[in-house]
Amino acid sequence: MSAPAETSDLTAPPGTPQWRRLDPRTLLVHCGWMVAPLGSLALTALATGGRISARAWISLAAIAASFAVITAIGLVRWGRTTFRVTPESFEVRTGLLTRRLRSVPLQRIRSVDLTASPLHRLLGVTVLRAGTAGSGAAGGELRLDSLTCHQARLLQTELLARADAGADTTDPVLARISRRWLRYAPLTFWVVGGVFVAVGSLYRALDGMGIEPWKFGFVQRAFSEFGAGMLWLTLPAALLGVLALGSVGAVALYIENWWNYRLEWADARTLRVQRGLFTTRSVTIEQDRLRGVLLREPLLLRAGGGATVRAVAGGLGNREENRRRSVLLPPAPRPQALRVARGALCMPAPDTELMSPAPLTPHPRIALRRRRVRGVLYAVLPGTALFAGAGVAFTPVLLHCAWIYAALSTPLALWLAQDAYRNLGHGIRGGFLVTRSGTFSRDTLALERKAVVAWTFTTSPATRRAGLVSLTAAVAAGEDGYRVPDLSATEAPAFAAAATPGIIEEFLEHPTP
Repeated sequence: MSAPAETSDLTAPPGTPQWRRLDPRTLLVHCGWMVAPLGSLALTALATGGRISARAWISLAAIAASFAVITAIGLVRWGRTTFRVTPESFEVRTGLLTRRLRSVPLQRIRSVDLTASPLHRLLGVTVLRAGTAGSGAAGGELRLDSLTCHQARLLQTELLARADAGADTTDPVLARISRRWLRYAPLTFWVVGGVFVAVGSLYRALDGMGIEPWKFGFVQRAFSEFGAGMLWLTLPAALLGVLALGSVGAVALYIENWWNYRLEWADARTLRVQRGLFTTRSVTIEQDRLRGVLLREPLLLRAGGGATVRAVAGGLGNREENRRRSVLLPPAPRPQALRVARGALCMPAPDTELMSPAPLTPHPRIALRRRRVRGVLYAVLPGTALFAGAGVAFTPVLLHCAWIYAALSTPLALWLAQDAYRNLGHGIRGGFLVTRSGTFSRDTLALERKAVVAWTFTTSPATRRAGLVSLTAAVAAGEDGYRVPDLSATEAPAFAAAATPGIIEEFLEHPTP
């Protein structure tokens, strides 16, 4: 099917850009939701030997009625959605009874992203989303679903053509995918949790189709053999099986998300991330909206020498969308992560130590005691009490589990507390505010000092007694606020004032001469 031609506007003066329509294949995209229910009915018929219950017929009738309604809605939406690009703005017209015209100045557009699900790719179309300055909510962006891939790329280039061509882009490519990075895919806690999530989702899907997995013979035999075996052998074997399945799933998910990954400067002022195997994604971030980078090192990934990089930028949607679209680098070697962070911030090579474990200002030792106490209170005592209570109520064997759990979890909690304290630090590096914290995920943030618009000082009764305070830097980008935990209460105001002069000076008390 060929791309739709531009629609004429008879009332427009000569030379005015014409209104264009979406591709007619938009109607097929709207019908993609039928794949799941129709597939469910097919599996039900296969599992029951071709016998379709009255419930299935009712579902089929509901699908048919929904198909008619959604197709009609899609037809109206396609017929009443047009767009055009003028020399000053990007305009989109929608609506049937209530016509709506949205016009956004080109200079306010901060990112133009292309996303194509497997269905979009099968049909040869893609979704274009233009993010605007301050588009923290979903309604702050312009979305066109669907355009041909060629038309979408041309429109993306057209919207971003205002970029400054005079900046230095000697090496525009910052990173490409490498097969060696696959070894970092299993280094995540979701290797175990993802298996249980997948099993739970499968069980719910089968239950929705009227299939009871517990009645399958092979499932019953597996559980009976597992219970009859020696637990000191079957439990480790089950754990190894879960880890193996989780690792395979993590690698497959890594490949699907980051296939053909490429991070580059699309032009002098636009950073672009391209990735995806079945669902392709192309996210653009304007340099003027990039306020910093976040180097994230989860515990297992850090043990393997890896890290990820996220952008602190505005115009990427709400908080959930920002977390999905702000990733600049997947799990990869830490030196590569440092190079990406440096390249995204346009920093010279000697400034690599900005994100490295270089000495930052340490936090008071009382912060270590707080982490030790919290580790014992929140991890050691609840589990010990649970085993002990169950042992008193049911069997004395669980009493031995209680002291074994306490003996194993206490040193682990103390070690994690020591690691969390060792990771604490803050400092000022040129035009950037640098903070580091966390143990399960050690996060190092390099944030432009000029991007901070406000500070929040947070205390609790416990931190006030300890002489500590937590700072939160409010930023109109990323997570909207970034926390610096457990600073000395006497040093925190001076640090905030030095990092961002002119914000809190009027609230400080100065000694009289």
